[in-house]
Amino acid sequence: MPIDFSLNGSQHSIDAPSDMPLLWAIRDIVGLTGTKYGCGAGLCGACTVHVDGKAERSCMVSMGEVAGKSVTTIEGLHPEGEHPVQRAWRELNVPQCGFCQTGQIMQAASLVAEKPNITDAEILEGMRGNVCRCGCYQRIVAAVRHAATGI
Repeated sequence: MPIDFSLNGSQHSIDAPSDMPLLWAIRDIVGLTGTKYGCGAGLCGACTVHVDGKAERSCMVSMGEVAGKSVTTIEGLHPEGEHPVQRAWRELNVPQCGFCQTGQIMQAASLVAEKPNITDAEILEGMRGNVCRCGCYQRIVAAVRHAATGI
């Protein structure tokens, strides 16, 4: 039975098992590769997407859980890559290797939407589940702060 949901503003009907991780439907069935596979256990945040506006680890969300919901990937965050978080990432040159950055950006975008007047302590808490092996954490915090407050 197909699973119907919205992906980046477009309706999709995907014939997949209800227990299939959303990550694999996004990457392998739809063909959007911005969402990355990191650990497969919800621990690294590389696969972060928004489900009904909330940051979720797509490797831990089943297709059955997104039926009738709205999913946004990095490709759908802003059509020209001009979301405030994406702009802050570029302006502050956040990435080093870049592998984790789509998940970092999606987590940050959700965080900024939830709490626009965010403190550094709240940024650290809100971003702690996203791992950056290059250690770009100071730049990540600065970019989230910049996106939220302009500072």
